[in-house]
Amino acid sequence: MPRIPSASRLHMASAAMLALAWTATQTAFAQTVPDTLQPAGTHHTVASLSATGVQIYVCKRDGDKPLAWAFKAPLADLYDASGKLVVKHAAGPSWEAPDGSKITGKVMRQAANTAEAGAIPLLLLQATTVGGSGLLSGVHYVQRLQTHGGIAPAQPCTEEGQEGRSPYLAQYVFLD
Repeated sequence: MPRIPSASRLHMASAAMLALAWTATQTAFAQTVPDTLQPAGTHHTVASLSATGVQIYVCKRDGDKPLAWAFKAPLADLYDASGKLVVKHAAGPSWEAPDGSKITGKVMRQAANTAEAGAIPLLLLQATTVGGSGLLSGVHYVQRLQTHGGIAPAQPCTEEGQEGRSPYLAQYVFLD
């Protein structure tokens, strides 16, 4: 049986702990959406999906400053309430459903997650491109809510180009 390197075991343990925290949080509390993350006008929810994945960071130098982690991209799977994989989330940011519909977006506004210290911010994104027909074809906005984890790795970055991955959980709400 192959031995799992300790860093991989730590990553898996962190992901498992986040999943347990996510389950408890989902049943115990529903975070309200800050007014700043509400798009103007009336919008209907197309889908509300639970995400599990990683935030990818890269070690970079900014001018004369020391090396530091910089956000690179998300990588997550989004599930419906029954546990069915509904959307894949990746760089861009982009979201793609198995039916071929996909969107890319841009961040309009963000808000700190006041319910959990050390979590990535809540976001309101606007769909900038839409492709294919299906679930995501009518989406105009995406809200990232109820975030858990995902901040830059705690270990120092020591080599330019080095990647670090931080497990995260979130709720994504797709609005028409």
